[in-house]
Amino acid sequence: MTEQGLTQTLPARFVLAVVVGGVVGLGILRGPGEIATVVTEPYLYLALWLVGGLFVLLSTAVVAELLGTTPRSGGAYTLVRRAYGPYAGFVIGWADWLSFAADLALKAVVIMEFVAILFPETAEWRTQLAVVVTTVFAAIQLRGIRLGALIQESATSLIGLGIVVMSLVLFFVESPPAGVMDVVPGNNALSDWSLVIATIIFTYDGWLYASYFSGEIKGGAGAAARSCIKGVVVVIALYMLLNAALVKSTSLAALADSDLAMARAFELANFPAAGSVVVIAAILILLSHQNLEYMGGPRILQALATDGLATQRARKISKGGNPVGAVVITWLLSVGLILVGGFEFLLLLCVFFFVPLYLAMIIGVLILRKREPDGERPYRAWGHPYSTIVCLTGWTIITLFQAYVERETALYAVAMVAVSWPVYRYLTRR
Repeated sequence: MTEQGLTQTLPARFVLAVVVGGVVGLGILRGPGEIATVVTEPYLYLALWLVGGLFVLLSTAVVAELLGTTPRSGGAYTLVRRAYGPYAGFVIGWADWLSFAADLALKAVVIMEFVAILFPETAEWRTQLAVVVTTVFAAIQLRGIRLGALIQESATSLIGLGIVVMSLVLFFVESPPAGVMDVVPGNNALSDWSLVIATIIFTYDGWLYASYFSGEIKGGAGAAARSCIKGVVVVIALYMLLNAALVKSTSLAALADSDLAMARAFELANFPAAGSVVVIAAILILLSHQNLEYMGGPRILQALATDGLATQRARKISKGGNPVGAVVITWLLSVGLILVGGFEFLLLLCVFFFVPLYLAMIIGVLILRKREPDGERPYRAWGHPYSTIVCLTGWTIITLFQAYVERETALYAVAMVAVSWPVYRYLTRR
Protein backbone atom coordinates (compact mmCIF):
# COMPACT_ATOMS: atom_id res chain seq x y z
CA MET A 1 0.00 0.00 0.00
CA THR A 2 1.32 3.47 -0.92
CA GLU A 3 1.41 6.56 1.31
CA GLN A 4 -1.88 7.57 -0.33
CA GLY A 5 -3.63 4.41 0.88
CA LEU A 6 -3.80 3.01 -2.66
CA THR A 7 -2.67 -0.51 -3.57
CA GLN A 8 -0.87 -1.90 -6.62
CA THR A 9 -3.72 -3.90 -8.12
CA LEU A 10 -3.76 -2.76 -11.76
CA PRO A 11 -2.00 -4.85 -14.44
CA ALA A 12 0.31 -3.35 -17.08
CA ARG A 13 -2.36 -3.91 -19.76
CA PHE A 14 -4.50 -1.35 -17.93
CA VAL A 15 -1.88 1.30 -18.77
CA LEU A 16 -2.26 0.42 -22.46
CA ALA A 17 -6.03 0.75 -22.07
CA VAL A 18 -5.92 4.18 -20.43
CA VAL A 19 -3.31 5.57 -22.84
CA VAL A 20 -5.04 4.33 -26.00
CA GLY A 21 -8.51 5.04 -24.60
CA GLY A 22 -7.45 8.44 -23.32
CA VAL A 23 -5.78 9.60 -26.54
CA VAL A 24 -8.27 8.24 -29.08
CA GLY A 25 -11.19 10.64 -28.93
CA LEU A 26 -13.32 12.89 -31.07
CA GLY A 27 -10.12 14.55 -32.28
CA ILE A 28 -9.34 11.73 -34.69
CA LEU A 29 -12.92 11.78 -35.99
CA ARG A 30 -13.07 15.57 -36.37
CA GLY A 31 -9.41 16.49 -36.92
CA PRO A 32 -8.97 15.07 -40.45
CA GLY A 33 -11.73 17.34 -41.78
CA GLU A 34 -10.13 20.42 -40.24
CA ILE A 35 -6.67 19.57 -41.53
CA ALA A 36 -8.01 18.77 -45.02
CA THR A 37 -9.11 22.42 -45.39
CA VAL A 38 -5.40 23.34 -45.41
CA VAL A 39 -3.57 20.24 -46.65
CA THR A 40 -4.86 18.62 -49.84
CA GLU A 41 -1.71 16.72 -50.81
CA PRO A 42 -2.10 13.13 -49.52
CA TYR A 43 1.58 12.42 -48.87
CA LEU A 44 2.08 15.68 -46.99
CA TYR A 45 -1.12 15.01 -45.02
CA LEU A 46 0.07 11.55 -43.94
CA ALA A 47 3.59 12.83 -43.22
CA LEU A 48 2.21 15.47 -40.85
CA TRP A 49 0.29 12.84 -38.86
CA LEU A 50 3.37 10.61 -38.71
CA VAL A 51 5.78 13.38 -37.66
CA GLY A 52 3.29 14.62 -35.04
CA GLY A 53 2.96 11.10 -33.67
CA LEU A 54 6.71 10.58 -33.54
CA PHE A 55 7.18 13.89 -31.71
CA VAL A 56 4.60 12.84 -29.11
CA LEU A 57 6.28 9.42 -28.85
CA LEU A 58 9.64 11.10 -28.23
CA SER A 59 8.05 13.39 -25.63
CA THR A 60 6.51 10.35 -23.93
CA ALA A 61 9.87 8.57 -23.92
CA VAL A 62 11.44 11.59 -22.18
CA VAL A 63 8.69 12.34 -19.63
CA ALA A 64 8.36 8.62 -18.86
CA GLU A 65 11.61 8.97 -16.90
CA LEU A 66 9.83 11.41 -14.60
CA LEU A 67 6.89 9.02 -14.34
CA GLY A 68 9.18 6.10 -13.54
CA THR A 69 10.76 7.93 -10.61
CA THR A 70 7.40 9.08 -9.16
CA PRO A 71 5.50 6.06 -7.76
CA ARG A 72 2.44 8.14 -6.80
CA SER A 73 -0.96 8.38 -8.41
CA GLY A 74 -2.24 11.87 -9.14
CA GLY A 75 -1.13 12.75 -12.66
CA ALA A 76 0.75 15.91 -13.52
CA TYR A 77 0.52 17.19 -9.93
CA THR A 78 2.77 14.47 -8.53
CA LEU A 79 5.25 14.73 -11.42
CA VAL A 80 5.56 18.52 -11.33
CA ARG A 81 5.68 18.65 -7.52
CA ARG A 82 8.67 16.32 -7.48
CA ALA A 83 10.67 18.53 -9.84
CA TYR A 84 9.58 22.03 -8.79
CA GLY A 85 8.21 21.79 -5.27
CA PRO A 86 4.74 21.85 -3.68
CA TYR A 87 3.49 25.27 -4.82
CA ALA A 88 3.93 24.65 -8.56
CA GLY A 89 2.34 21.26 -8.03
CA PHE A 90 -0.59 22.89 -6.22
CA VAL A 91 -1.28 25.31 -9.11
CA ILE A 92 -1.05 22.61 -11.77
CA GLY A 93 -2.98 20.10 -9.69
CA TRP A 94 -5.98 22.35 -9.16
CA ALA A 95 -6.01 23.44 -12.81
CA ASP A 96 -5.75 19.82 -13.91
CA TRP A 97 -8.60 18.72 -11.63
CA LEU A 98 -10.84 21.59 -12.77
CA SER A 99 -10.17 20.66 -16.40
CA PHE A 100 -11.27 17.08 -15.66
CA ALA A 101 -14.54 18.27 -14.08
CA ALA A 102 -15.22 20.66 -16.96
CA ASP A 103 -14.39 18.01 -19.55
CA LEU A 104 -16.71 15.50 -17.88
CA ALA A 105 -19.54 18.02 -18.06
CA LEU A 106 -18.81 19.01 -21.63
CA LYS A 107 -18.59 15.43 -22.90
CA ALA A 108 -21.78 14.39 -21.11
CA VAL A 109 -23.61 17.14 -23.02
CA VAL A 110 -21.93 16.19 -26.32
CA ILE A 111 -22.93 12.54 -25.79
CA MET A 112 -26.57 13.60 -25.68
CA GLU A 113 -26.11 15.76 -28.78
CA PHE A 114 -24.93 12.68 -30.66
CA VAL A 115 -27.73 10.59 -29.19
CA ALA A 116 -30.19 13.22 -30.46
CA ILE A 117 -28.88 12.60 -33.99
CA LEU A 118 -30.04 9.00 -33.71
CA PHE A 119 -33.11 9.70 -31.55
CA PRO A 120 -34.32 13.30 -32.14
CA GLU A 121 -37.00 13.04 -29.43
CA THR A 122 -34.28 13.09 -26.74
CA ALA A 123 -33.14 16.62 -27.66
CA GLU A 124 -35.50 18.40 -25.26
CA TRP A 125 -34.18 16.31 -22.35
CA ARG A 126 -30.52 16.83 -23.21
CA THR A 127 -29.45 18.49 -19.94
CA GLN A 128 -31.28 16.05 -17.68
CA LEU A 129 -29.99 13.03 -19.56
CA ALA A 130 -26.44 14.44 -19.49
CA VAL A 131 -26.70 14.53 -15.69
CA VAL A 132 -27.90 10.91 -15.70
CA VAL A 133 -24.97 9.81 -17.90
CA THR A 134 -22.29 11.43 -15.74
CA THR A 135 -24.00 10.17 -12.55
CA VAL A 136 -23.96 6.57 -13.80
CA PHE A 137 -20.21 6.64 -14.39
CA ALA A 138 -19.54 8.32 -11.04
CA ALA A 139 -21.57 5.54 -9.38
CA ILE A 140 -19.50 2.91 -11.20
CA GLN A 141 -16.37 4.28 -9.51
CA LEU A 142 -18.02 4.00 -6.12
CA ARG A 143 -18.15 0.24 -6.72
CA GLY A 144 -14.36 0.06 -6.97
CA ILE A 145 -11.34 0.35 -9.26
CA ARG A 146 -11.64 -3.17 -10.67
CA LEU A 147 -15.02 -2.54 -12.32
CA GLY A 148 -13.86 0.76 -13.80
CA ALA A 149 -10.66 -0.89 -15.07
CA LEU A 150 -12.62 -3.74 -16.68
CA ILE A 151 -14.95 -1.26 -18.43
CA GLN A 152 -11.97 0.76 -19.68
CA GLU A 153 -10.08 -2.24 -21.01
CA SER A 154 -13.21 -3.54 -22.78
CA ALA A 155 -14.12 -0.12 -24.23
CA THR A 156 -10.59 0.50 -25.50
CA SER A 157 -10.54 -2.91 -27.20
CA LEU A 158 -13.88 -2.16 -28.91
CA ILE A 159 -12.72 1.31 -30.00
CA GLY A 160 -9.46 -0.04 -31.44
CA LEU A 161 -11.28 -2.89 -33.20
CA GLY A 162 -13.88 -0.46 -34.56
CA ILE A 163 -11.23 1.85 -36.03
CA VAL A 164 -9.44 -1.08 -37.67
CA VAL A 165 -12.65 -2.53 -39.17
CA MET A 166 -13.94 0.80 -40.51
CA SER A 167 -10.51 1.63 -41.93
CA LEU A 168 -10.27 -1.72 -43.72
CA VAL A 169 -13.75 -1.24 -45.19
CA LEU A 170 -12.73 2.15 -46.58
CA PHE A 171 -9.66 0.58 -48.20
CA PHE A 172 -11.90 -1.63 -50.36
CA VAL A 173 -14.79 0.70 -51.27
CA GLU A 174 -15.08 2.20 -54.73
CA SER A 175 -13.83 5.75 -55.15
CA PRO A 176 -16.44 8.53 -55.58
CA PRO A 177 -17.08 10.08 -59.02
CA ALA A 178 -14.27 12.19 -60.47
CA GLY A 179 -16.06 15.48 -59.82
CA VAL A 180 -16.17 14.79 -56.11
CA MET A 181 -12.49 13.84 -56.08
CA ASP A 182 -11.25 17.09 -57.66
CA VAL A 183 -8.59 18.68 -55.47
CA VAL A 184 -8.88 22.37 -54.64
CA PRO A 185 -5.95 24.43 -53.34
CA GLY A 186 -5.64 24.44 -49.56
CA ASN A 187 -5.24 27.50 -47.35
CA ASN A 188 -1.65 28.66 -46.96
CA ALA A 189 -1.83 31.38 -44.29
CA LEU A 190 0.54 30.97 -41.35
CA SER A 191 -2.40 30.86 -38.93
CA ASP A 192 -3.93 28.00 -40.94
CA TRP A 193 -0.75 25.95 -40.68
CA SER A 194 -0.53 26.71 -36.98
CA LEU A 195 -4.06 25.32 -36.62
CA VAL A 196 -2.98 22.16 -38.44
CA ILE A 197 -0.08 21.61 -36.05
CA ALA A 198 -2.23 22.34 -33.00
CA THR A 199 -4.96 19.96 -34.20
CA ILE A 200 -2.51 17.10 -34.64
CA ILE A 201 -0.81 17.68 -31.29
CA PHE A 202 -4.14 17.96 -29.45
CA THR A 203 -5.48 14.84 -31.17
CA TYR A 204 -2.53 12.96 -29.68
CA ASP A 205 -3.18 14.45 -26.22
CA GLY A 206 -3.61 11.97 -23.39
CA TRP A 207 -0.24 10.23 -23.56
CA LEU A 208 0.40 10.88 -19.86
CA TYR A 209 -2.77 9.21 -18.56
CA ALA A 210 -0.70 6.47 -16.92
CA SER A 211 0.65 9.03 -14.43
CA TYR A 212 -2.78 9.26 -12.80
CA PHE A 213 -2.46 5.61 -11.71
CA SER A 214 1.32 5.10 -11.47
CA GLY A 215 1.17 4.26 -7.76
CA GLU A 216 -1.28 1.41 -8.42
CA ILE A 217 0.35 -0.43 -11.33
CA LYS A 218 1.74 -3.90 -10.66
CA GLY A 219 5.48 -3.81 -11.28
CA GLY A 220 5.77 -0.21 -10.09
CA ALA A 221 6.13 3.13 -11.84
CA GLY A 222 8.85 1.77 -14.14
CA ALA A 223 6.41 -0.73 -15.63
CA ALA A 224 3.85 2.06 -16.03
CA ALA A 225 6.40 4.18 -17.92
CA ARG A 226 7.25 1.42 -20.37
CA SER A 227 3.59 0.52 -20.96
CA CYS A 228 2.84 4.18 -21.59
CA ILE A 229 5.26 4.19 -24.52
CA LYS A 230 3.71 1.02 -25.94
CA GLY A 231 0.30 2.68 -25.76
CA VAL A 232 1.48 5.67 -27.81
CA VAL A 233 2.90 3.31 -30.45
CA VAL A 234 -0.53 1.62 -30.71
CA VAL A 235 -2.23 5.02 -31.09
CA ILE A 236 0.16 6.07 -33.89
CA ALA A 237 -0.57 2.81 -35.72
CA LEU A 238 -4.36 3.30 -35.41
CA TYR A 239 -4.18 6.94 -36.54
CA MET A 240 -1.99 6.17 -39.55
CA LEU A 241 -4.26 3.29 -40.59
CA LEU A 242 -7.39 5.45 -40.36
CA ASN A 243 -5.85 8.40 -42.21
CA ALA A 244 -4.41 6.17 -44.92
CA ALA A 245 -7.90 4.70 -45.39
CA LEU A 246 -9.40 8.20 -45.72
CA VAL A 247 -6.79 9.20 -48.32
CA LYS A 248 -7.34 5.96 -50.25
CA SER A 249 -11.14 6.17 -50.27
CA THR A 250 -11.62 9.78 -51.35
CA SER A 251 -9.87 13.11 -51.83
CA LEU A 252 -8.92 15.31 -48.91
CA ALA A 253 -10.76 18.22 -50.54
CA ALA A 254 -13.99 16.24 -50.30
CA LEU A 255 -13.47 15.86 -46.55
CA ALA A 256 -12.68 19.54 -45.88
CA ASP A 257 -14.69 21.11 -43.02
CA SER A 258 -16.37 17.78 -42.22
CA ASP A 259 -17.20 17.34 -38.53
CA LEU A 260 -16.95 13.55 -38.88
CA ALA A 261 -14.59 12.82 -41.75
CA MET A 262 -15.09 9.06 -41.66
CA ALA A 263 -18.87 9.43 -41.86
CA ARG A 264 -18.38 11.75 -44.84
CA ALA A 265 -16.09 9.19 -46.54
CA PHE A 266 -18.71 6.45 -46.14
CA GLU A 267 -21.39 8.79 -47.47
CA LEU A 268 -19.33 9.51 -50.60
CA ALA A 269 -18.80 5.77 -51.04
CA ASN A 270 -22.59 5.25 -51.10
CA PHE A 271 -22.75 3.82 -47.58
CA PRO A 272 -24.88 6.51 -45.90
CA ALA A 273 -26.03 4.12 -43.16
CA ALA A 274 -22.42 3.81 -42.07
CA GLY A 275 -22.64 7.41 -40.86
CA SER A 276 -24.82 6.19 -37.99
CA VAL A 277 -22.15 3.63 -37.14
CA VAL A 278 -19.58 6.43 -36.88
CA VAL A 279 -21.92 8.39 -34.59
CA ILE A 280 -22.31 5.30 -32.39
CA ALA A 281 -18.51 4.97 -32.32
CA ALA A 282 -18.25 8.61 -31.22
CA ILE A 283 -20.75 7.96 -28.42
CA LEU A 284 -18.79 4.89 -27.29
CA ILE A 285 -15.55 6.90 -27.23
CA LEU A 286 -17.16 9.64 -25.14
CA LEU A 287 -18.68 7.12 -22.73
CA SER A 288 -15.28 5.51 -22.22
CA HIS A 289 -13.88 8.97 -21.49
CA GLN A 290 -16.53 9.47 -18.80
CA ASN A 291 -15.34 6.25 -17.18
CA LEU A 292 -11.65 7.10 -17.52
CA GLU A 293 -11.96 10.70 -16.31
CA TYR A 294 -13.91 9.63 -13.22
CA MET A 295 -10.99 7.31 -12.51
CA GLY A 296 -8.22 9.87 -13.15
CA GLY A 297 -9.65 13.20 -12.02
CA PRO A 298 -10.49 12.24 -8.41
CA ARG A 299 -6.96 10.87 -7.98
CA ILE A 300 -5.59 14.39 -8.51
CA LEU A 301 -7.81 15.67 -5.70
CA GLN A 302 -6.91 12.70 -3.51
CA ALA A 303 -3.17 13.36 -4.00
CA LEU A 304 -3.66 17.04 -3.14
CA ALA A 305 -5.62 16.07 -0.01
CA THR A 306 -2.88 13.64 1.03
CA ASP A 307 -0.44 16.57 1.00
CA GLY A 308 -2.85 18.82 2.91
CA LEU A 309 -3.81 20.90 -0.13
CA ALA A 310 -7.51 19.93 -0.35
CA THR A 311 -10.34 18.86 1.92
CA GLN A 312 -9.46 15.71 3.84
CA ARG A 313 -12.77 14.17 2.76
CA ALA A 314 -11.16 13.66 -0.64
CA ARG A 315 -8.45 11.49 0.90
CA LYS A 316 -10.61 8.53 1.96
CA ILE A 317 -10.07 5.30 -0.01
CA SER A 318 -12.92 2.77 -0.22
CA LYS A 319 -12.55 -0.99 0.12
CA GLY A 320 -12.82 -1.11 -3.67
CA GLY A 321 -9.65 0.97 -3.99
CA ASN A 322 -11.13 4.29 -5.20
CA PRO A 323 -11.04 7.72 -3.51
CA VAL A 324 -14.82 7.89 -2.98
CA GLY A 325 -14.85 11.35 -1.42
CA ALA A 326 -12.91 12.77 -4.35
CA VAL A 327 -15.25 11.00 -6.80
CA VAL A 328 -18.31 12.56 -5.15
CA ILE A 329 -16.76 16.06 -5.11
CA THR A 330 -15.77 15.75 -8.78
CA TRP A 331 -19.29 14.57 -9.65
CA LEU A 332 -20.89 17.48 -7.81
CA LEU A 333 -18.78 20.02 -9.71
CA SER A 334 -19.45 18.31 -13.05
CA VAL A 335 -23.21 18.24 -12.47
CA GLY A 336 -23.14 21.89 -11.45
CA LEU A 337 -21.32 22.81 -14.68
CA ILE A 338 -23.87 20.87 -16.74
CA LEU A 339 -26.80 22.64 -15.08
CA VAL A 340 -25.25 26.11 -15.12
CA GLY A 341 -23.63 25.83 -18.54
CA GLY A 342 -21.10 28.43 -19.62
CA PHE A 343 -18.18 26.27 -18.56
CA GLU A 344 -16.42 26.80 -21.91
CA PHE A 345 -14.18 29.48 -20.44
CA LEU A 346 -13.09 27.21 -17.59
CA LEU A 347 -12.25 24.50 -20.09
CA LEU A 348 -10.35 26.98 -22.30
CA LEU A 349 -8.44 28.25 -19.28
CA CYS A 350 -7.39 24.75 -18.27
CA VAL A 351 -6.46 23.85 -21.83
CA PHE A 352 -4.15 26.87 -21.72
CA PHE A 353 -2.29 25.20 -18.84
CA PHE A 354 -2.14 21.92 -20.68
CA VAL A 355 0.60 22.71 -23.24
CA PRO A 356 2.88 24.64 -20.82
CA LEU A 357 2.47 21.65 -18.52
CA TYR A 358 4.19 19.40 -21.05
CA LEU A 359 6.98 21.96 -21.31
CA ALA A 360 7.28 22.03 -17.51
CA MET A 361 7.64 18.25 -17.40
CA ILE A 362 10.38 18.23 -20.03
CA ILE A 363 12.27 20.84 -18.01
CA GLY A 364 11.57 18.75 -14.90
CA VAL A 365 13.55 15.85 -16.39
CA LEU A 366 16.53 18.18 -16.84
CA ILE A 367 16.17 19.54 -13.28
CA LEU A 368 16.14 16.09 -11.68
CA ARG A 369 19.02 14.86 -13.82
CA LYS A 370 21.10 17.76 -12.50
CA ARG A 371 19.81 17.62 -8.91
CA GLU A 372 19.93 13.83 -8.56
CA PRO A 373 22.51 12.57 -11.10
CA ASP A 374 22.94 9.25 -9.29
CA GLY A 375 19.29 8.77 -8.35
CA GLU A 376 17.54 5.49 -9.05
CA ARG A 377 15.73 5.59 -12.40
CA PRO A 378 13.66 2.48 -13.24
CA TYR A 379 13.27 3.99 -16.71
CA ARG A 380 15.71 6.35 -18.44
CA ALA A 381 14.79 8.76 -21.27
CA TRP A 382 15.76 7.66 -24.76
CA GLY A 383 18.73 9.56 -26.17
CA HIS A 384 19.01 12.04 -23.30
CA PRO A 385 20.03 14.90 -23.42
CA TYR A 386 19.54 15.27 -27.20
CA SER A 387 15.98 13.92 -27.20
CA THR A 388 15.09 16.13 -24.24
CA ILE A 389 16.45 19.23 -25.99
CA VAL A 390 14.43 18.45 -29.13
CA CYS A 391 11.26 18.11 -27.06
CA LEU A 392 12.12 21.23 -25.06
CA THR A 393 12.47 23.25 -28.27
CA GLY A 394 9.25 21.91 -29.78
CA TRP A 395 7.05 22.47 -26.72
CA THR A 396 8.57 25.92 -26.17
CA ILE A 397 7.54 27.00 -29.65
CA ILE A 398 4.02 25.58 -29.20
CA THR A 399 3.66 27.22 -25.77
CA LEU A 400 4.75 30.65 -27.02
CA PHE A 401 2.40 30.41 -29.98
CA GLN A 402 -0.54 29.48 -27.76
CA ALA A 403 0.22 32.35 -25.37
CA TYR A 404 0.32 34.76 -28.33
CA VAL A 405 -2.93 33.54 -29.88
CA GLU A 406 -4.82 33.27 -26.57
CA ARG A 407 -3.45 36.46 -25.00
CA GLU A 408 -6.61 37.23 -23.02
CA THR A 409 -6.77 33.71 -21.62
CA ALA A 410 -3.07 33.95 -20.76
CA LEU A 411 -3.76 37.02 -18.63
CA TYR A 412 -6.52 35.19 -16.76
CA ALA A 413 -4.13 32.28 -16.22
CA VAL A 414 -1.52 34.60 -14.74
CA ALA A 415 -4.21 36.08 -12.47
CA MET A 416 -5.24 32.59 -11.40
CA VAL A 417 -1.65 31.75 -10.42
CA ALA A 418 -1.37 35.01 -8.49
CA VAL A 419 -4.57 34.35 -6.54
CA SER A 420 -3.49 30.78 -5.81
CA TRP A 421 -0.55 31.93 -3.68
CA PRO A 422 -2.54 33.18 -0.63
CA VAL A 423 -4.81 30.11 -0.92
CA TYR A 424 -1.75 27.87 -0.90
CA ARG A 425 -0.28 29.68 2.12
CA TYR A 426 -3.56 29.30 4.01
CA LEU A 427 -3.76 25.57 3.31
CA THR A 428 -0.14 24.88 4.25
CA ARG A 429 -0.46 26.83 7.52
CA ARG A 430 -3.50 24.74 8.43
